[in-house]
Amino acid sequence: MNCLGRGLRAVATALRERRSGLAPCAFDTVALDTYVGEVGGLDDYRVRGELAAYDCRNNRLAQLTLEQDGFAEAVGRARDEYGARRIGVFLGTSTSGMLETELAYRRRDPKTGALPADFRYAETQNAFSLADFVQRSLRLGGPSFVVSSACSSTAKVFGNAARMVAAGIVDAAVVGGADTLCLTTLYGFHSLGLVSSAPCRPFDTARDGISIGEGAGFALLERAPGSPAAGTIMLLGVGESCDAYHMSAPHPEGAGAKLAMQRALQSAGLTPPDIDYINLHGTATRSNDASEDKAVVDVFGARTPCSSTKGWTGHLLGAAGITEAIISILAMENDLLPGSLQTKELDPALRCNYQLENREQRLARVLSNSFGFGGSNCSLVLQRAA
Repeated sequence: MNCLGRGLRAVATALRERRSGLAPCAFDTVALDTYVGEVGGLDDYRVRGELAAYDCRNNRLAQLTLEQDGFAEAVGRARDEYGARRIGVFLGTSTSGMLETELAYRRRDPKTGALPADFRYAETQNAFSLADFVQRSLRLGGPSFVVSSACSSTAKVFGNAARMVAAGIVDAAVVGGADTLCLTTLYGFHSLGLVSSAPCRPFDTARDGISIGEGAGFALLERAPGSPAAGTIMLLGVGESCDAYHMSAPHPEGAGAKLAMQRALQSAGLTPPDIDYINLHGTATRSNDASEDKAVVDVFGARTPCSSTKGWTGHLLGAAGITEAIISILAMENDLLPGSLQTKELDPALRCNYQLENREQRLARVLSNSFGFGGSNCSLVLQRAA
């Protein structure tokens, strides 16, 4: 769920119709000349009654997403099969319910500065709030935690879950996460000079920054059967790295990104020609796109088709990994290679096989990149069983 709509069908339709969800920013009191990917209706929505203490924008979006596409019912069937304590919940977020804290600070006692009595930090702002809320909502009792590694958060949880299953600690896992708009995020990226005044243009010669969005997504991972049915989506490989080059800038040579992609391929037992499409991190900042381009060309050469889908959704920060993994799955299921929306003129200095237009193509294996601040990098290899 994101600015393209609610559920898989809405997102797939927007991709095929090349319809972006980005719009001029009118969020809360923000006064910035930028575009955002806002999910409508969250202000008037509340989480269900027994979880009212967890009510905040982030958990509202999580609950609405859990209600899409029969996901909660699928988890219920897994709970019946494995038992609630054998299903883990491994989620990611960047800012959790920070908006709730911002709103609480506006209501501080004018004399003492005390926060309002109804502000519940543990259930809203705390990063673990998301996993706690989702675990209670789905009535699960296995191990749970939240990864907060900026923009790689909800990609890295796939690796956490795979290792937990491989170690025999759980039989299945709910992975994904949510990230929602707040003033700290919008003004913070603006202060870094990374926010564009137009819809973001990944890999464009005139790219000048990101468009911030919000969204959530979840997936249920289970141990693969010996002979998966045709159409089954498989997590083949996960590659992680941390180059620690700079607090917010990527390594200019793409060293960590390159290592993450190489490790993902090694984990999957594949070579570069086995990948049909790469969903790039592609944020539309000058430095990020240039470093990712170098890393991709170093690993794959200039043949493998690739694109960024942030022109549709904006940069969902902590929710980017799960959103783009799901978009990669939709691309495989719909035989649709998504070209780059908003990009008008490719930067001639970039050398990867960047796609501007959608095209019909059979996609069996896709690599999805998510790279975060501090050089926290993660690449996923996904496959649709034949």
